[in-house]
Amino acid sequence: MSLDRLRRKIDTVDRDLLRLLNERAKLSAQVGDLKRASGSAVFAPHREELLLRQLVKRNRGPLDHTALRAIYREILSASRARQKRLTVGYLGPAGTYSHQSALERFGSSDRFVPCRSIPEVFALLSCGEADACVVPVANSIEGGVSATLDMLMNTDLVICGEIYQRIRHVLAAVATTADRDLKKIYSHPQALGQCRQWLLRHLPNAEQLETSSTSQAAQLAKQDADSGAIASAFAAQLYGLKVLHTNIQDVARNQTRFVILSRQLPAPSGDDKTSLLFAVPHEIGSLNDVLKLFAEHRINLQKIESRPSAHKEWEYLFFVDVNGHCQQPKLRRAFALIQKKTLWLKVLGSYPQAQNHG
Repeated sequence: MSLDRLRRKIDTVDRDLLRLLNERAKLSAQVGDLKRASGSAVFAPHREELLLRQLVKRNRGPLDHTALRAIYREILSASRARQKRLTVGYLGPAGTYSHQSALERFGSSDRFVPCRSIPEVFALLSCGEADACVVPVANSIEGGVSATLDMLMNTDLVICGEIYQRIRHVLAAVATTADRDLKKIYSHPQALGQCRQWLLRHLPNAEQLETSSTSQAAQLAKQDADSGAIASAFAAQLYGLKVLHTNIQDVARNQTRFVILSRQLPAPSGDDKTSLLFAVPHEIGSLNDVLKLFAEHRINLQKIESRPSAHKEWEYLFFVDVNGHCQQPKLRRAFALIQKKTLWLKVLGSYPQAQNHG
């Protein structure tokens, strides 16, 4: 087949796609009318995840699953915008890994609002100025994010989704700067720590300066020709920096888990995770008594993390992830029994499990 004929066939397919996309947009607008009439939320993470899983299951290629999800992320974002343009809060400034994760999950048709701190992100959603928000909850190297875990204890917001983001740091500088010119390296303390060995090998004489975020590091490097920033490639592009080196983190499998928060619990998707928080008495066997109940009800415990309580010395809180949705009878029965064995128990949310690419 000639090149001209192939291009004509592509043009025909594109016309069909355009017609179908507009047809989908009209149907989505009708869905929005029904949602407004019933008071339902526009953002339905369980419905979106079910749709994506079905499409991946039906996909026979040559389009790979990652590309398919990326394409439909924008289709879903544009469809939601026909109903209502979502406002999504995130830990800013623009260009952070939180911002990147929010964009990759929601799509470019939504509105993204940077916040200066994690409590500010929670406040934005609590007061109704946002429809959802994205905050980091744990890093595979650094562990739990204390500010997020502390806020989850004292909020009515619920976790409605999760995002796993590979952390790939780059060294970036203004276009005219070369490695040998770098006298200062800006970055967040965690990013500097995650690239410590690389910096010792390649830039042992450069001064390391801490910033409040990797995005602020990129902003400062933009203003200073003899400095560089450790940030994401996304931040480097956003602030007009040249990437000098990629993947400079010392541990390749560095990953941060983000959670999406909303004011409504999503319905079951069929492949869910439930996060909960509980405290047990400071007595021998108290934690074991709780863990046995998970086992007796055949509930898979994905993660358990402890941290000291801020309310009482030597009392510990336990953050737990389990398989299943809190509306399932099995989990409801188990949680009722577990509550009797704990000082208190709080379900933080049930949501579709995300793919972990760690």
